[in-house]
Amino acid sequence: MEEDLNFEIQFLKGVYRRDPHDTSVIELLASLYNEAGRINDGLRMDRRLVRLEPDNPSAHYNLACSLALKERMPDAIRALRAAIDKGYREFDWLLEDPDLEELREHPNFHTLIEEFNIPC
Repeated sequence: MEEDLNFEIQFLKGVYRRDPHDTSVIELLASLYNEAGRINDGLRMDRRLVRLEPDNPSAHYNLACSLALKERMPDAIRALRAAIDKGYREFDWLLEDPDLEELREHPNFHTLIEEFNIPC
């Protein structure tokens, strides 16, 4: 499994080098980095994706996940707020996503849930 994950990362890094503006590659690479525990690399890719697609709610959501994994809770809350403001509506997943587990314990997370009337 780890070998497959490393192979996928190396392959996508090569694709990314050839076209650093391919947002689908950036999104996949960020996800694979996080899955491999390479959170700093995942965060870097998520930030890049938000710069390239500032109105993409999923990009902001993924950035929130990476920030939460880095235990940067205030930044993660801001990114999650941006995701919801831009149209993110996968609330069932938001409430179950393991990447946001620690963030869900943050008081500002509960404020955000209440503010947007997200059913728990």
